Amino acid sequence: MKRRPLVIAAATVGVLATAAFALPNLPPNPVTDTIDHKVHKEKGKRFATAADAPTRAKAPFALPSWIPKDATDVRIRVRTTGEARLIRFDLGKTPLDGPQCTAGTPKRQGAPKLHARWWPNELRAEVRSECRDFHQYQVAVRGKRVYAWTDGTPSPRAQG
Repeated sequence: MKRRPLVIAAATVGVLATAAFALPNLPPNPVTDTIDHKVHKEKGKRFATAADAPTRAKAPFALPSWIPKDATDVRIRVRTTGEARLIRFDLGKTPLDGPQCTAGTPKRQGAPKLHARWWPNELRAEVRSECRDFHQYQVAVRGKRVYAWTDGTPSPRAQG
């Protein structure tokens, strides 16, 4: 009987389909990190404080300069094939308000299609400011927790 190869193929497809759905919900580990990088073209990092993050502007996980150095529980997710980023952090004693962050109605920018378990489903209604460094970021604040994202749109000063 030639059913055995079909059963093995069907079982393999089933395991791979289950893994594809479960992958975003698994804790970070070398296997999920590798698959995430190869399949989704994304990488993520977590820092205890903003001061622990790389400082070089072009480093993959360097934070924008408008994030206070005393921010804690910093998480960043980057697209490895572009400039899209998600950032989440908790404010310390230093407020977010500064010359690089303007209140008012930010320009409409789509949230990047990145996969992060720590990212809420909908933040558009909560956007309160636009912060600029090399890129323009949309920013939403929930209590002391700050969510920022960019699709890679350069800030006006970076274009000049």
